[in-house]
Amino acid sequence: MIEDNLAKATLAGGCFWCTEAVFQRLEGVKKVTSGFTGGEIKNPAYREIITGRTGHAEAIEIIFDPNVISYEEILLVFFATHDPTTLNRQQNDVGTQYRSGIFYHDEKQRQIAGEVIELLVKQKTFKDPIVTEVTQATPFYVAEKEHQDFYNHHRQQPYCQYIIDPKINKLKRLFSDKLKQTN
Repeated sequence: MIEDNLAKATLAGGCFWCTEAVFQRLEGVKKVTSGFTGGEIKNPAYREIITGRTGHAEAIEIIFDPNVISYEEILLVFFATHDPTTLNRQQNDVGTQYRSGIFYHDEKQRQIAGEVIELLVKQKTFKDPIVTEVTQATPFYVAEKEHQDFYNHHRQQPYCQYIIDPKINKLKRLFSDKLKQTN
């Protein structure tokens, strides 16, 4: 249960370590949890997800204050910090578990997602078509403890340096006015 003044967003943009690290740095974001959604079985484990056979996507659940950061702003950051034009792939991570997805929690979120995608298409933000799925949220399963807050605990790992650092740098460059002052 979340507080009345807070909202929830569920997004999949490839490896959840990456998306978690990006959204943890935004002002108005209260909590980011790595997990799995959009699949066929209950309570999946990471070892099952990475096979690509459960149908789940690595995703994050964001609890945010819409008075500080809007759902539209969250989606603009989402689209700017991953490649929404590659089907079932983000860089070297390949499989349906790495697909791009917006899992909306109500009709308003579905509408905003459609409007943001339409705007990006109209502006020709990407040279290739956006393949991000927009589907109703299904149960979200929290990933194992070792996957939570991963980037902040393992910044020296090569994956973090080569894959996540550039996303954080892009976030800082494009959305400096949206960043928490502590990060």
